Amino acid sequence: MRKLLSVLTIPFSALAILSGAIGIPLLLMKPFFSLHIRPLQLCSQSGLTGSEIKAAFSDVMDYCLGLQSEFSAGILPFSPDGASHFADVRRLFLLDFQVFFLSLAALVLIAVFCRSRKWRLCRIGGHSGAFWGCVGLLSLFLVIGVLVALDFNRAFVIFHSIFFPGKSNWLFYPDTDPVILIMPAVFFRNCAVFIALTLLVICAAVILWDRRRHRLQKKER
Repeated sequence: MRKLLSVLTIPFSALAILSGAIGIPLLLMKPFFSLHIRPLQLCSQSGLTGSEIKAAFSDVMDYCLGLQSEFSAGILPFSPDGASHFADVRRLFLLDFQVFFLSLAALVLIAVFCRSRKWRLCRIGGHSGAFWGCVGLLSLFLVIGVLVALDFNRAFVIFHSIFFPGKSNWLFYPDTDPVILIMPAVFFRNCAVFIALTLLVICAAVILWDRRRHRLQKKER
């Protein structure tokens, strides 16, 4: 039983870290987006002022994060397909936070149960489940990162075909959904880099902490 619980910490740790690495950038997306307005010349691209662009993006993010019930894009009009796509995005964002809290709750329950039995989780290969979860995530994202770097546009299309199967409402046209003018492909690429760097920092911190703890335990023996 103790070994099984130790093994279960690997997928739960991986899910908590992955969803957290996505969730942190999502919560910081408004200031992150603001940094792109001038470099990407979004005002000239969209014909909007900086304040109007920020307000439009803020409304979109508030909806996608579940902070408002109706979709809005500031002063920008939108099509039914556009609103439908952001409803799909909203479900994915909220699912990410649900996965984070559920996987974190599972890890807490395992820790509480083991403590109640006065058990210590097994070290798998001398390391914790969180360590192996991070190793697995880094290996996976190394492969994904290489593929994305080789052809971001193709990776972008594949991403949408996986997470929005059978739908084409993510293909936006400026005439009907001008919100796409303030969210060019470069911005989405930078979002992917932001998430990847967040994941890298978290995984590196966990791995370094675990290795240090492993060395200290060896010295104590």
